[in-house]
Amino acid sequence: MSEEEKEPKPAKKRTRRVVPYPLCPFEEVVDFAQSLYELGSGHRVRRVTLFDHIGKSPDSGPSRALITNSNKYGLVKGGYQAEQLELTPLGLNAFSESSSEYEKAQAKIQLAILDISPLKILFEKFSGNKMPVKTVLSDTLRENEIEEDVIDTLVDIFVVNAEHVGILQTLAGAGRIVTIDHALENLSKSHSALPAMHGTAPVEAKRKDITGFVTSGNSTFDSTCFYITPIGEDGTENRKHSDLFIGSIIEPAIEQLGLKVVRADAIDQPGLITNQIIEYILRSRLVVADLSFNNPNVFYELALRHVSRLPTIQTIRKGDKIPFDIGNFRTIILDCTDIYTLVPKLETYKSEIAAQARRVLEDPDSIENPVTSVYPSLNLDLQK
Repeated sequence: MSEEEKEPKPAKKRTRRVVPYPLCPFEEVVDFAQSLYELGSGHRVRRVTLFDHIGKSPDSGPSRALITNSNKYGLVKGGYQAEQLELTPLGLNAFSESSSEYEKAQAKIQLAILDISPLKILFEKFSGNKMPVKTVLSDTLRENEIEEDVIDTLVDIFVVNAEHVGILQTLAGAGRIVTIDHALENLSKSHSALPAMHGTAPVEAKRKDITGFVTSGNSTFDSTCFYITPIGEDGTENRKHSDLFIGSIIEPAIEQLGLKVVRADAIDQPGLITNQIIEYILRSRLVVADLSFNNPNVFYELALRHVSRLPTIQTIRKGDKIPFDIGNFRTIILDCTDIYTLVPKLETYKSEIAAQARRVLEDPDSIENPVTSVYPSLNLDLQK
C-alpha cells in the first residue's frame, strides 16, 4: 500500500489534567461541610437534600466544584454524582459538637495545611518565621517541582488558609507563621477576643493619587477590572475608604492577573457617565463590588452585573451587614477597624482576592449569583 493510500491516523484526544490539590481557599468549603454536619448530625445525607437545604442547584458547575474541592481537602466523602455525601473522620472532628475547640482547630490545621503537600512544604520551611514575600513562597514550590501553572494559586491559598486556621498571626506588627503548638496554645485567647464594633470607621490613610492605576478612554474591556464602590466627595469617609481599598488591596491583587482597575470617577470619555458605567459593568472582564456602607448605587450596579453572568467578586468591610438576597454567596470580609488590624493583614486580603479572581476567570462555570441560581441558562446578548 502506498503512502497516499494509508489511512490518516486519528488525532489524539486532548485530556484535561487533573490537579490533585484543591484550588480554592479552605474557608470556601467550611460552610458546606458545616451544613452537611448540621443536616445529618454526622451521618450520611442525600446530595440533593443537602443542596436543597443550602439553596443551590445540586448539578450546577459551582456545586460540583464545591464537592470536588471538599473531596480534595479530605473533608467530604462522595463525588458530585454520588447519591449520598458524608464527612470524613477528620472532617467530623473539625465540626462535631462533641469535639473540643482544641480538637476542631487541630483537625482544621491538618485539613487546610498539613494534608495538602505543597502547603505543608511551605509551612514546614517557614514555620516560626516572618511570612516571606510571595516570590519566595513561589520559588520554594518550584524547587520542590510543583507544577508551574498552579504555583500562584497555591501560594495565595496558603496565605489565606494559614490566616484562617490561626498559624499566620500578627506578632510585633508583622505577619508570622507560628508553630502549631503556638497556634493551639493561643486558641482560648482568640475565642475570648471581642468582635469589632459595628459601624467602626475604617482607618484613615493618606490619600493616594489613583491616576496611576485606573484607566480611562484607552482601556479595553478584556483587560479591565471595574471597581464598583461607594466613592463620595473628596474628604468624605466613603472616598477615604474607597481610595484605601483600591490602592492598598484591590489593585495590587488584580494587577498580577494582567488586568487594570477602573473606578467610575476615572472614566474620561465624552458622553453620559451613567451610560459609560453601565457599559463597564456589563463588558469588563472582571468586576469587584465593595458592599461597604450599604450604598444603593452599588447594589443596583451589582444586580446589573449578576445578569451578565460574568466574573464578579464581592467584598465588604467588617461590621457592615451583608443583605439577605446575596448573603448565601461568597463575600470577602476586610477588617479595617484600625491600622494595627489592617496593615498586617494586607497580604492575606490581597491573596484572598487574587485567589478568587483567578478561579472565576479560569472557570466561568464557578460563577454563581442570585440570578444564575434561578436561571442557570440565562444568556445576555449585548449586541447593539
